[in-house]
Amino acid sequence: MLKKTRIAGTMLLTGVLFLAGGCGYKTTPVPPDSIVPKAIEDLRYTVNEKGVTLKWSYPKKTIRGTDLSDVASFDLYRAVVPLKDYCSTCPIPFSDPIQIAGGVVDPEGNRQATYETVLLRSGHKYFFKVSARTSWWAAGADSNIISFVWHTPAKGPQGVIAKASDSSAMISWEPVVELMDGQVANYPIRYLVQRSKDEKSFKTIGEATAGTKYFDRALKNGVTYYYKIQSILMVDDNPVNGGFSNTVSVVAVDQTPPAPPSGVTVVQTDGGVKIFWDKSREVDVKGYRIYRREAVDKKITKIGDVSGIYTIFEDTSVPEDKTCYYSVTAYDGADIPNESERSQEAGARH
Repeated sequence: MLKKTRIAGTMLLTGVLFLAGGCGYKTTPVPPDSIVPKAIEDLRYTVNEKGVTLKWSYPKKTIRGTDLSDVASFDLYRAVVPLKDYCSTCPIPFSDPIQIAGGVVDPEGNRQATYETVLLRSGHKYFFKVSARTSWWAAGADSNIISFVWHTPAKGPQGVIAKASDSSAMISWEPVVELMDGQVANYPIRYLVQRSKDEKSFKTIGEATAGTKYFDRALKNGVTYYYKIQSILMVDDNPVNGGFSNTVSVVAVDQTPPAPPSGVTVVQTDGGVKIFWDKSREVDVKGYRIYRREAVDKKITKIGDVSGIYTIFEDTSVPEDKTCYYSVTAYDGADIPNESERSQEAGARH
């Protein structure tokens, strides 16, 4: 009986040793580079009176550079820190990720993912980052981190006006005094001016300003520009993006006249008087106007108008036995032509 027990014990020990020898240490599986998506680089956000909307582009390539056909899901990480506890040098306390469904990648376009969240807490700073997955074990690196301070945003500016001038425009608006929920804004408000040429792709110009006017220089005359203004609520020096104004448009207009013509010369002829002048070197000159004044009179009369290709005009209605003086102006091709000052006078007796 004792011998049988020993044999059984020996068999049991051998079995344990056999199992231990066949079970090696397992590491986390490493996915091949051909399926790991590139990191998302354009995570961005917009806010309204309800909350925030996040957007980002689907990655099109793997970290090896091969094409992606689809994204299984996205991991969205969020951190919330009370402003009174915020530390710029401390690690960001991201929570466990929220999983968002992916989909097919559009290789010809730029498919966008969207996530909206509401019920944000005033006086808190929010952080977000996102990564893409092609499977449960193949995740890309984290995206850029976006952050913002949540507070009920300010309303968009009202009464926006754009006035055109030469190669420039003046945009003005009424000050914003309320938040989107109708409460009085107790924090300072700044304004950002955005401009577009197609009323679609707006870009911010200049820095946020506390004023309610913006002078936009270096515009191209004859081109239509579109503007809208965004309010920025400054909560303890943290900007909270607010509402936008309506869009207004303006066309910059040429208000600069050409230089007056030079070299005006008058020559007596049998039929009257011929007036000559030097051709203007300015490319926008459309024509010339010719003026006459009698020596004993201060009144100046326009007697002719010629195209910009000519530099001569003949006066065939000169008063008899009168000394007359002539001057010439140049004008451009603006919708309302800009006319130069008159040239120096040149005289002749008929």
